[in-house]
Amino acid sequence: MYTHGFTSSTRRIYCTSTVHPDVEGDMHTTRVFRNGNSQAVRIPADLAYERSDIELEIERIGDEIRIRPARRPLTNVLDKFAKFGPDFMAEGRGDHEQAEREGL
Repeated sequence: MYTHGFTSSTRRIYCTSTVHPDVEGDMHTTRVFRNGNSQAVRIPADLAYERSDIELEIERIGDEIRIRPARRPLTNVLDKFAKFGPDFMAEGRGDHEQAEREGL
């Protein structure tokens, strides 16, 4: 892992890049820039998400900043379950014999 750090006394921005041996591709470098009162980072085209209307989570862990697609809340799942009718799986899943397994 290649790391630059952040020190508040000098107001420097440090970026962290991690190289994963199982992931092909070049390491990218970018710069932080100002967008109003916030800092922003450009994501290179070959790393960009397919859609531009997705929400992202931003998390600081030590001197790293991680950006990933936002996790969808489970409330949407519960709403979908509520739409199932009262006869959904009324007959059950059916019994299946447990296959014999070798012990640990």
